[in-house]
Amino acid sequence: MFEEIRLDPLPDGGATGSAPAAGPAPVKALVNALDLIGLRQALALMAPAAALDRDDLVEADSPGNDSGTPPNAIASPDGPEAEAIDRIHALEALKAACAAAQARETAALHAHRTHAEGVRGIPVTRRGRGLPGEVALARKAAHSRGSHHLRLALNLLQHLPHTLEALTDGTITEDQAAAVDRQTHWLDPHHRHAVDAALADRLGHLSHRELTREAQAHAQGQDPAAAVEHQEQACRDRHLSLKPAESSPGMAYLTALLPLAQAAACHQSLTAAAATLIAGGDAGERTPQQVLTDTFVERLTGQSEAGSVPVEIQLVMTDQALLDGDHAPAWIPGLGPIPAATARGVLSDTEADVFLRRLYTAPETGHLVAMDSHRRTFTGGLRQMILIRDDTCRTPFCAAPIRHLDHATPHRDGGTTSYANGSGLCVRCNQTKEQPGWTHRSTPDELTVTTPTGHQYTRLPRRLVPPAPSGVRAPTVPPGTTPTIGHRVRLPSDAPLPSDADLCPGLLPRLVFQGPVDFHLAGHPPSAGDRAA
Repeated sequence: MFEEIRLDPLPDGGATGSAPAAGPAPVKALVNALDLIGLRQALALMAPAAALDRDDLVEADSPGNDSGTPPNAIASPDGPEAEAIDRIHALEALKAACAAAQARETAALHAHRTHAEGVRGIPVTRRGRGLPGEVALARKAAHSRGSHHLRLALNLLQHLPHTLEALTDGTITEDQAAAVDRQTHWLDPHHRHAVDAALADRLGHLSHRELTREAQAHAQGQDPAAAVEHQEQACRDRHLSLKPAESSPGMAYLTALLPLAQAAACHQSLTAAAATLIAGGDAGERTPQQVLTDTFVERLTGQSEAGSVPVEIQLVMTDQALLDGDHAPAWIPGLGPIPAATARGVLSDTEADVFLRRLYTAPETGHLVAMDSHRRTFTGGLRQMILIRDDTCRTPFCAAPIRHLDHATPHRDGGTTSYANGSGLCVRCNQTKEQPGWTHRSTPDELTVTTPTGHQYTRLPRRLVPPAPSGVRAPTVPPGTTPTIGHRVRLPSDAPLPSDADLCPGLLPRLVFQGPVDFHLAGHPPSAGDRAA
């Protein structure tokens, strides 16, 4: 079905321009997944070239030396540094070849699955529906990424042969192959082949941005009418998104996908307003970029200052972090951690209303204590507990925003509306869960997903707070008592934050704040003598 892959030695010993090294060892065909596991293990055992000494390598081959380091561990005659660069180049090409192999496996799996479902009489429009989720789990990626990987594999195999060949040879990276696919997927098959052929001699000689722009230009030139329709569809798809900044804790990206002219006009207006403030001496100690960003926030919220935003958020932190200066990070559900000192500043500097609510955690795990409901839907405190526990879509590796609260074991099959059986899922994962062959098994502590091929993937919950020190035991809950989320209580604006004496003595309570700031108090299930929040 697929073209034969030709393996060539690296020219001139690799990317360094070093003197030619000895040719590669004879190629052994990889037959199955066990061979791939062996390759991965072999790579893990390879010592870095720059950590080896050439004299030691000669001694390693002498009688009585059992170091296990072969004398040819440095193949480059120019020494360990040149060998290291050669290896980095070869490993990058190997990553690309692995991506090409993944694409071939994915496309073949799709063909096999859709054929088998056709034999079983499944309508064409419903065939292969769960496959993006399986690909995503196998690649430890979000469900949306699984759809992209599947589309890329099919397009490479069917419509982009030159791009696939370049990926197989290690001439381009998987990201570059995906860029060609993104710029051509809206074309009909004939025009995709034409763009692929036009780029064939350019692959491997362009940066990622250059390749993207050339592919875009070729695609628009192949079918101008379709290009206009594609642009109009992109305009209809305009949207806003919020994404945590992984490299900057406590920060996030607020992104708007807009038509180019509108985006330029927004940026020009903000820049002009910021320049006016700076010229008038109102910037203070802020940099021009800080003034520009603050102006953006003030215009969106209508506030006179960017820091006074009356929008409700949630904040989870321990009592020690709030009251005793502990450094355990706080957590904003769905967005991630922020330093404890920053969280304390959020609480102390806000002029917004502050609210308090108690939640209960198990000392030995730091997880929320379960609660149940007799209703079919997840509402009220139970809903809030699941949202705080799962943080993002509960499917392993997904991390998309939660859109649905669903029963892991379906309600129609006897699944209870409970903390143990509830899962926060994104739309894609909730729909995939309903496809034939998929099962979810949930406990308060984990979710295990089984795919139609029998593969299992498990996600463990994020601890709401660190486990309690050894020797601290959970309180006994009286028989017939259902642990529940505490009542929401408004605190007067001039009220001090609660003291340690107010926080379930001996039970290592935990705090959950909402706002700027809706302020929740959490702890373990209270005994009769505990003070109510």
